[in-house]
Amino acid sequence: MTEIKAARISNFKIERRFFMIDVLKQRFLDNMNRHEGVLWKDVEKRLLENSSALAVLRKMEESGGEPDVIGIDSETGKFIFCDCSKESPSGRRSLCYDEEALRGRTKNPPSGSAEAQARETGAEMITEELYRKLQTLGEFDLKTSSWIFTPDDIRRRGGALFCERRYGTVFTFHNGADSYYSVRGWRGFITV
Repeated sequence: MTEIKAARISNFKIERRFFMIDVLKQRFLDNMNRHEGVLWKDVEKRLLENSSALAVLRKMEESGGEPDVIGIDSETGKFIFCDCSKESPSGRRSLCYDEEALRGRTKNPPSGSAEAQARETGAEMITEELYRKLQTLGEFDLKTSSWIFTPDDIRRRGGALFCERRYGTVFTFHNGADSYYSVRGWRGFITV
């Protein structure tokens, strides 16, 4: 590789990195109610120190997640970034819950699974507790629903959990893990 080509690639990566930080900063400043007491300069410092987390956040952004800080993990002190799109991320819908469910779906299988997409993105699927916290910061999934992390005992029995907000209330439901709908996606989170 020539020095000029290597320099262009390096400059491109730097530009993408700072563009993503600018996107996150603007969303952070536009939604201060989601992270009271958190300062952007502290968040930015962590992001600049963790390029792999920034890459995950970029993937979350590119698939429609609109990640933002929604708190601080009390055990680790890390910032919690969560998908804050009003509806389930548009690039992550029409998926069954996991790969086992996908393999078992012989008729009309979906294109993939929420669990595999989360792993490929580098994010974790949102938990019910975190989903409910998110819903205290705004109204999400008014027309869609989101797969959430499902405990092993439920999953072993063939089920999976999802949440949505209807009638001013957050509901947790169950479905067969092999089901999929055009309005059901998954929400992810990472700690930085």
